[in-house]
Amino acid sequence: MGLSYNVYLDGVRIFGCGRCKTHLADNEEVLSRNFRGQHGKAYLFNSVVNIIEGEPAERNMTTGKHVVRDISCRDCKEVVGWKYDRAYEVAEKYKEGKFILEVELLCQVN
Repeated sequence: MGLSYNVYLDGVRIFGCGRCKTHLADNEEVLSRNFRGQHGKAYLFNSVVNIIEGEPAERNMTTGKHVVRDISCRDCKEVVGWKYDRAYEVAEKYKEGKFILEVELLCQVN
């Protein structure tokens, strides 16, 4: 296993880890701002960087059963959201492979 390097995003509005300010996502990657997490408001992102993915687990969520995995900041290991691996409901399939970041756990880096 080699060294892992952080990705530094270059955009108008970059979201970072609220604890250590590591870059996580560009505002341009937000697909929806109409989500809720454990800590309140959450955003659905197409892609994120500098994360560690946990083990997949089935969870019953507001919109039905999903297979998700927690995602943590690569630097400080703080859980910042989750990734959707599988959605059982046809109407929820668009979430597969997408990421939720909880606003309360983020900061604006630039």
